[in-house]
Amino acid sequence: MGKGGSGKTTLSSLFARYTARAGGPVVAIDADINQHLGLALGLSPARLPAPLGAGITAIKDYLRGDNPRIPSAAAMVKTTPPGSGSRLITIDDPYFTRHHTTTLPELGGLALMITGPFNEDDLGVACYHSKVGAVELYLNHLIDGPGEHVIVDMTAGGDSFASGMFTRFDMTYLVAEPTRQGIGVYHQYAEHARDYQVPLAVIGNKIHTPEDVDFLRRHVGDALLVTLPHSPAIRAMEQGHPFTLDDLEPQGHHALAILKDHLDATPKDWAKFGRQTIEFHTRNAHAWANRATGQDLLQQIDHDFVYGRRPTLATG
Repeated sequence: MGKGGSGKTTLSSLFARYTARAGGPVVAIDADINQHLGLALGLSPARLPAPLGAGITAIKDYLRGDNPRIPSAAAMVKTTPPGSGSRLITIDDPYFTRHHTTTLPELGGLALMITGPFNEDDLGVACYHSKVGAVELYLNHLIDGPGEHVIVDMTAGGDSFASGMFTRFDMTYLVAEPTRQGIGVYHQYAEHARDYQVPLAVIGNKIHTPEDVDFLRRHVGDALLVTLPHSPAIRAMEQGHPFTLDDLEPQGHHALAILKDHLDATPKDWAKFGRQTIEFHTRNAHAWANRATGQDLLQQIDHDFVYGRRPTLATG
């Protein structure tokens, strides 16, 4: 997360590269309206995968499986929770791998998925949540385990608060420049997330002087986890020069190691994940989704469903 221009896409790409190099499966998802994560990973437009947003109906049909509470894709909204009969997925799920993933062997097997940009039919009639909803459904049905990572580059600012998306993550890293605007986004995010036990840490980016660090520390306190100085290697990467992690300065490697260690030490709370899935589905049903679908979507909630159990066999 972070203010537009704070460097969150660049840092998402670096963290995805670093985590993939460390081993274990990694999926990076570009859920930002600007859709630059593939570029930051060195991909040409021809190598980008089919957008999740363009396949939302088929994704809903796949994820609802044989759940009798969800009779059709049209009855499924972005907050629809899994239940008995739903198709739970793992990080290497064959459907998403086949239809919506580009695997990058040159980056340790890192897998990229994208929500996709607006198209002509969207202009003036749709908001970007129609694309990002596919990511929320993916995360709601994903059973990930130790050593498996999904890294999502989100839209700027507090846009994820338009749904329960901000509660879908084990850890949220907010990228902040040492400016009033940068810390303003942090305070907005922290205020909205406070009542939902959202783990939140700040990455101080584009640091030039010790005074920059002092400024961030004064305004975000112990939430400041790590800082990254201005990097000639990163600037060259952003200008289109060939780049690998070996080009990154030692300070950058140290910062990425801190981020990964901090994330991996964060306990996964499936019970909270399930409670909040139901809470935000209930809110959406009352606010708009019942009216939009013509159905009582509270009937989709399976109160006996246990979150966090891995599927017993692969599905395709």
